[in-house]
Amino acid sequence: MIEHGFDPVLLWTDALFFMLLLAFAAGLTHAWRSPPLRVQWQKVTRRATGMSSIVILSAFLLIAVLDSLHFRAALPPAEGATDVVYSTEVSSVLDLVLARQRAEAERTYSAPLATHAYVKETVELPDGTQTRSYPRLKYGGEYLDDTDAHHTGDILAKLLDGIGYGAMISAAALVIVGWGVGGPGKLLRGQTRNAWRAAWVTLSVLAFAGGVLFSLAQGYHVFGTDKVGQDVLMLTLKSVRTAIMIGTLTTLVTMPLAIALGILAGYFGGWVDDVIQYIYTVLNSIPGVLLIAAAVLMMQVFIELHPEWFSTAAERSDARLLALCIILGMTSWTGLCRLLRGETLKLRELEYVQAARAFGVPTVKVLMRHILPNLMHIVLIAMVMDFSGLVLAEAVLSYVGIGVDPNMASFGTMINAARMELARDPMVWWSLAAAFVFMFVLVLAANLLADVVRDAFDPRG
Repeated sequence: MIEHGFDPVLLWTDALFFMLLLAFAAGLTHAWRSPPLRVQWQKVTRRATGMSSIVILSAFLLIAVLDSLHFRAALPPAEGATDVVYSTEVSSVLDLVLARQRAEAERTYSAPLATHAYVKETVELPDGTQTRSYPRLKYGGEYLDDTDAHHTGDILAKLLDGIGYGAMISAAALVIVGWGVGGPGKLLRGQTRNAWRAAWVTLSVLAFAGGVLFSLAQGYHVFGTDKVGQDVLMLTLKSVRTAIMIGTLTTLVTMPLAIALGILAGYFGGWVDDVIQYIYTVLNSIPGVLLIAAAVLMMQVFIELHPEWFSTAAERSDARLLALCIILGMTSWTGLCRLLRGETLKLRELEYVQAARAFGVPTVKVLMRHILPNLMHIVLIAMVMDFSGLVLAEAVLSYVGIGVDPNMASFGTMINAARMELARDPMVWWSLAAAFVFMFVLVLAANLLADVVRDAFDPRG
């Protein structure tokens, strides 16, 4: 795909996502250097649930990062031409990894690991007559001479290969992590300060699952294909980026609004408190889905009226994704704002805050040194707990047709497409099952991590 060169492309969501990762890395560095914060984070890493959730979320994050490194591949040079011409299609590093699945599209539906189409078609026999049967897939198990005799054996062989890949990764992780904590035996016995054994077990499970998927994907469509013959495994992996973007970028809008307005309302009181309370009370009185739907539809019309702003379809889809993040952020800050307002009302009455105000310390310094640091545990807990809710919100909004661009892979668009597939005969179930399993694992890991973080940072704990 890139044998003739490439041109890097930085979409708006990519830039914001990498900025967020840098901020996250800076926050971890700060937490490591601060003894109180380090103690609290160690409470998270000492619990098996916390370490397992971190490993799973890191795997999803890796997929999102690979799918956020975009580029446009250079087209083969024409004879006599000196200028490099780039494709209008924007691809990602994950697309390079999934090049086989992108290229090997079937005509229409095929079941997981199938060698024949899912529906009957009119097939012409060698003697010139026609009959209705299930034709061979173009790519699924194409190398098998006799599918009836060799199909099961080939799948078992690939399963064993995949288990072997997973075993090698698991053994390598055992040696590397064990070397860092005092030896593999110590790790296996769980005699480590942090829950490294749980992390290794989780990583091993992911390695075995990934190895099996990789091995089977070399000859089959592991999760089948959709209506237009696209590999469902590829669509599912590309949906991970959309879910991560919705869950993380929305916080960039939610957090500043909630923190600023919540502190101002709680600290100053009076008419400032009245105005802010009026704003979030009015917002809470409007049905959230209707407010989001109205904003998304206005945004879609605005984008359609200005096609000259986007040079590629990927940029237009990216703008719609970013707008959805902004809309979700603008409509979901009220709950955290209310929490921070109540906590600030208590903090401003504490003696050291009153003393600072009596000595004439500027208000900005009081807010930054005495109020905000004591609210960060609430902000952190809310941020982690809101992540899973935002992922589910995207799925619901896309299901009702007001989510991301229909051309962008997401769990919501897959579930929306499955609505009609479940009603057809024979039923097509694998797209819904794949989206459900991946989204379930992502949301479950986020919820478990949120519980552990809440327990670790709760000052009453």
